[in-house]
Amino acid sequence: MVIAHAFLALMAGFAVMVALVMGLAALVARFVPSWTGSEAKPQLSYAFVNLGSSFLASVAGGYVTAWVAAANPLIHVLALGMVVLALAALSALQSRGKQPIWIQLAQVAISPIGVLAGGLARLRVLGIL
Repeated sequence: MVIAHAFLALMAGFAVMVALVMGLAALVARFVPSWTGSEAKPQLSYAFVNLGSSFLASVAGGYVTAWVAAANPLIHVLALGMVVLALAALSALQSRGKQPIWIQLAQVAISPIGVLAGGLARLRVLGIL
């Protein structure tokens, strides 16, 4: 039962991240269509919106993971951070040459940091920190 609860905590946090990123991407495609669908070098404003939304989604995912995890929420947040780091690194390898290197490195760094920040925010609400 403990393993199922841990898995549920990780999946809840990850699902929140995915839902927020997809929702924000849909909003960008709807309201600023010139930013999407282009294979050219991304605009600087799009890069910052993308990085900012990824960070906020990661913060929310880390917070939800720590909230759902009953026992030792920090371990669950760190596990989600490692999963997000691995997925971001794989995504950067896959999109090699399509985006500037600084955007790829920022994406790899921002997501796990956001997850940790969200988890620490939840721990602060709980009075643990």
